[in-house]
Amino acid sequence: MTFAPYNLVAKPLLTALLDAVEKAHKEGARAIILRSGLRHFSAGAEIELFDNRGERLPEIDVCACLDALEQVPVPIIASMHGLALGGGFELALACDIIVAADSSKAGMVEVTLGLHPLMGAIQRVASRAGVARAKEMALFGRRYDAATLERWNIVNRVVPEAQLEETTRILALELAMGPTVAHGATKRLIREYTDETVVKADRAMSDAQRPIFQSNDLVVGLKAFRESGPGHAIFSGR
Repeated sequence: MTFAPYNLVAKPLLTALLDAVEKAHKEGARAIILRSGLRHFSAGAEIELFDNRGERLPEIDVCACLDALEQVPVPIIASMHGLALGGGFELALACDIIVAADSSKAGMVEVTLGLHPLMGAIQRVASRAGVARAKEMALFGRRYDAATLERWNIVNRVVPEAQLEETTRILALELAMGPTVAHGATKRLIREYTDETVVKADRAMSDAQRPIFQSNDLVVGLKAFRESGPGHAIFSGR
């Protein structure tokens, strides 16, 4: 991903990402690495997406994006450095393996805008680390270092930043040299296993999030972010 300056999640980035994944699969890739060519993995979503006073994220089919990553029958490794916040963190969570630089930080920070994670982070963290951690991360909106995320089983492996690219490449090569059909079957069974939890929650997101986009708290959060940055909103609870 190279959408300067911060790989902000919006339709252009998602379209390019999904096209690249589809192209790689069609051309016979047996493992895929999702990485950033910029300072951060992704600093979150384009804030303009949330100005819509409708019922959902405009122009983005969230479930289709998640399905496209999770149903590709080859392993996808997220190589995470810098910040992976909000929607950027959610892209990493949709990958099969997350390798993180020791200097990286990630989190569900949407609550500072009067939102909650809109692309499946809650249910994917719950699946990886348990409901208690998912609630903590979504409700407080803090940033967590890579070592903490590894301890919580959210990140698979933490390596020194200077070794991130090489470590990710070696792991991807190991997967690519493995039994690709068996790897695809593994992904399929995991998908079946999570069908009544993660996938079911994905389908419920639109209805659950409808009141958020009509709330006064979202208006307040966006205004405070634009004027003072994150963490300065005073919410009324409406």
